Amino acid sequence: MTTSPAIIILSDAALPMAKRVAGAIGGEVHGLDRRITGPVDATFAEAGPHLRELFGSGRTIVALMASGAVIRLLAPQLGDKHSEPPVIAVAEDGSCIVPLLGGHHGGNDLARKIAGVIDGFAAITTAGDLKFGVALDQPPEGWALGNPDSAKQVMADLVAGASARLEGHAPWLADSSLPLSEKGEIVLLASEAADAVPGRGLLYRPKRLVLGIGCERGCEPEEVLALARESLSDAGLSPEAVGLVASIDVKADEAALHHVARHFGCPVRFFDAATLEAETPRLENPSDIVFAEVGCHGVAEGAALASVGSSGELVAAKRKSRRATCAISRAEHPFTEGNLPGRARGRLFVVGIGPGSDGWRSPEVSQMVSESTDLVGYSLYLDLLGPLAKGKARHDFDLGKEEARVRHAMELAAEGQSVALVCSGDAGIYAMATLVFELLDKADGPDGLSDGARRIEIAVSPGISALQAAAARAGAPLGHDFCTISLSDLLTPWEDIKRRVTAAGEGDFVIAFYNPVSKKRRTQLAWARDKLLEHRPASSPVILATNLGREGETIRVVPLGELDVDDVDMLTVVVVGSSNSSTVKTGDGRIWVYTPRGYARKEGTAMTNPIAGDAA
Repeated sequence: MTTSPAIIILSDAALPMAKRVAGAIGGEVHGLDRRITGPVDATFAEAGPHLRELFGSGRTIVALMASGAVIRLLAPQLGDKHSEPPVIAVAEDGSCIVPLLGGHHGGNDLARKIAGVIDGFAAITTAGDLKFGVALDQPPEGWALGNPDSAKQVMADLVAGASARLEGHAPWLADSSLPLSEKGEIVLLASEAADAVPGRGLLYRPKRLVLGIGCERGCEPEEVLALARESLSDAGLSPEAVGLVASIDVKADEAALHHVARHFGCPVRFFDAATLEAETPRLENPSDIVFAEVGCHGVAEGAALASVGSSGELVAAKRKSRRATCAISRAEHPFTEGNLPGRARGRLFVVGIGPGSDGWRSPEVSQMVSESTDLVGYSLYLDLLGPLAKGKARHDFDLGKEEARVRHAMELAAEGQSVALVCSGDAGIYAMATLVFELLDKADGPDGLSDGARRIEIAVSPGISALQAAAARAGAPLGHDFCTISLSDLLTPWEDIKRRVTAAGEGDFVIAFYNPVSKKRRTQLAWARDKLLEHRPASSPVILATNLGREGETIRVVPLGELDVDDVDMLTVVVVGSSNSSTVKTGDGRIWVYTPRGYARKEGTAMTNPIAGDAA
């Protein structure tokens, strides 16, 4: 998965320059929390651990810091130069841009781009880039180097004065400043043939082969992969030249196809039956049986040909295994992210953003939102994303339109988009994740989803729930058994809610009440208070947590017997302690709530196992 570059700053002074860079390269600004007062996309407590975490995850880093400081902080993690992400140091005034690492992995090009935007100087130091304007060990997108171990010696020979001979079609090499000659002693060979091996030189694979694949529902992934590899081998073609896997759209959720694409490290794209049927005149093996099944005369050959268009050709006709078919085509040009045909399998990220503040939003959620093309949610929740929503298509919905919101997100994903369905708190706690799966479960009904929406990829990422946020702000009220109950009777009959409150009271659970009141609903919380007073002392602490993690946050602690419904609004979470919950006041005057688990009664626990609550 690709992620946007992280632009690191240590003070407000660097923020204007960081924002210029971020706007130019689609990056996120990360600031040192204790020195940053302006708005940033993310904050960190210590520069070293944060940089190392980003580097370890393969994230491009643009640090508005001294080069030496960046090198020292990352030194413990430096290892394989072929896998390291770009790391670029930028002077705070923008005068100098230095690609420290990953220069041949895009770092040099990114440094040049930044320099062009901020009128700085890109300090490129790699020899090949300086002399020939090309990095032979890092070919452009759509190309793969078949013998990387030879690159260092070849580059050294060329820098020393040797000439090269280009064999095959590779415009990026032909247009460089390399010393090319028909009699060059070093061969630069561009070929997808499996047996192509230069005696002295480099072998480049143009990723322009397409594996068109058809298979039965639930076909074993290894069967399809074996068929694809056999097809390439029999055709004398290199697996490294595969740039795309393609099939019909009803197979968008077929695990075997995605397994093959992962194996070859390429995208997978899908076409509708009408598009594949239009390729019938070019098919070598049209089938009336296939037409009767899916509406086109060939899936494997049709998908292969549809992917390469009229300028491409079929290079290996359909071959079969027990439950799958495979054909191979060749495109005129290598595939890149910008020229992919067909439609991707849509993705739906169901994300919980916590209360909405940057510090309480998980890195995984931020990454999913960053990768999304579209954002769907209640307007307030989308606003809380701040700069993270920049450049995304927004689809705003009012409260009360939950099903319409989820349907819209799923149908957008069915069109091949990457969609983030944004929820506050945790997506699976009184939020939209459950409705996603409920709609899938009822997808075949009269009001069901489209066929495409049933085939999307779904990922759910947790967020900090209001329950967790309230507990953390107030102390440790959830130290023992607890439950959550929504007091809203819009979706749950009031009689059911009353039964649950009664049971929780009798069981002496700590209770977190969600949706405690609304403008029209003022009696349920009072009923719950009175019912709980039958089972626990009037002195039991109650936490009223409002606007958690946002401006206007308030945390109040009142006795259960003095709980006033008028002190609660729709943005308040109410946490009622059990009969064992207690309060303690610290020297600064703060009142904390905790529910003991009984460690003090267990001999030796408090001294010998201070983190038993985490380990248990």
